[in-house]
Amino acid sequence: MSKSLFSEFNEVSAKQWKQKIQFDLQGANYNDALVWKSNQGIDVKPFYHADDFKTCPEPSNTEASKWKISQSIYVADVEKSNLNAIDAIERGAENINFIIPSENFALESLLKNIDIKHVSLNIQPLFLSETFVEKILDYSEKAQITVNTDIIGNLAKTGNFFKNLNDDFIQFNPIIKSTKTINVNLSLYQNAGATMVQQIAYGLAHTNEYLNHFENQNKSVLQDLKMIFNVSVGTNYFFEIAKLRALRKLWRTLAAEYQAPLNCYIYTTPTKRNKTLYDYNTNMLRTTTECMSAILGGSNIICNLPYDVIYHKTNAFAERIARNQLLILKHESYFNAVDNPSDGSYYIEKLTEQLAEKALSLFKDIENQGGFLKQLKNGTIQRKIKESALKEQEQFNKKEKVLVGTNSFINPDDRMKKELELFPFVKVNPRKTLIEPIIEKRLAEPLEQKRLKNEN
Repeated sequence: MSKSLFSEFNEVSAKQWKQKIQFDLQGANYNDALVWKSNQGIDVKPFYHADDFKTCPEPSNTEASKWKISQSIYVADVEKSNLNAIDAIERGAENINFIIPSENFALESLLKNIDIKHVSLNIQPLFLSETFVEKILDYSEKAQITVNTDIIGNLAKTGNFFKNLNDDFIQFNPIIKSTKTINVNLSLYQNAGATMVQQIAYGLAHTNEYLNHFENQNKSVLQDLKMIFNVSVGTNYFFEIAKLRALRKLWRTLAAEYQAPLNCYIYTTPTKRNKTLYDYNTNMLRTTTECMSAILGGSNIICNLPYDVIYHKTNAFAERIARNQLLILKHESYFNAVDNPSDGSYYIEKLTEQLAEKALSLFKDIENQGGFLKQLKNGTIQRKIKESALKEQEQFNKKEKVLVGTNSFINPDDRMKKELELFPFVKVNPRKTLIEPIIEKRLAEPLEQKRLKNEN
């Protein structure tokens, strides 16, 4: 076929489209009627066009077809956790994320009968131990094992270092030298109510503290660095796709300054912030679109949340449903068939560009003010996140932000008091902290507490 498809049609410029829309509005103001402002400070237009770009956007090269399905397992009982992992792998999991509360267990028992040559593993210790990491590295020659160690993330979440700044970095240095992997947890910022611009900027500034440290202490670590971002995504479908793309884009910019590898790895989970206690089946709808955003945004590994994660203990049924959502997306909806599926979408490309620009500006401001750790210690980061969270909470309270079954389309006969196996709200635990911790909180909590109190 020698002729271009649709060559008989004349090109239409963005200006011509806007003129046509303005005519059809019959006197209504274009901006008032059709342009809406997001919480990210971005004006979203009714259409996007090639004219919006000075140059053609570069391909993202994320190989979206190679994403893996992950299963997260909290290791309270080693034997049960081992059996859960084996069952999850048999049922389609390609990655296991072990959350380890204590190092007092036999690693051999946890990994027994797991085909570690073909299934990748994330080890997420809730403590800091160079000795423990050394045990794990004994398996690294015959397995794809990543150790998740983030001392600044622990500080931000708990308000304290594992021990103190100096001792934490003394143990952190050999761990990173051995693993050649840095993990940064952006999920905390999302679940606490930060905007997407803040999530990206804080994640980069968080990362830059590590890069600065090794630039000064052991520059060779950066040459073979594997950078992993742990990210949560919400239901703002196209924005979440763009958020992941913008994060990857800005990492390449930052990595180039340190002569570190330009590629990064993104481990994604749905957010807990919009999950609800009442009408809990809607959580499955939310996590499905969130996982779709994660795939289209170029995540390497995706771990879905069970629909009842906020109020039920771990159970096989909910985990299987969550895993099956990913299996359906991968093998029945063909979300493993195309690389870089978002490339060339004018809307997503423009959102990516705008989020990246705004996040880079905020990142530069943080660095000019002394860096991420300094702003954590003086409370600036916490205050900014609380301001964003409060704005979003007000939108929820006014029903400008809708969670079906909770603040709109409510089933008054829904009863949940007898279903609670876990406490689904923020726990108050007074203790002494070095800094104010960043607190994760769901939007629906205040309303749910009132409904539970009024249940018969």
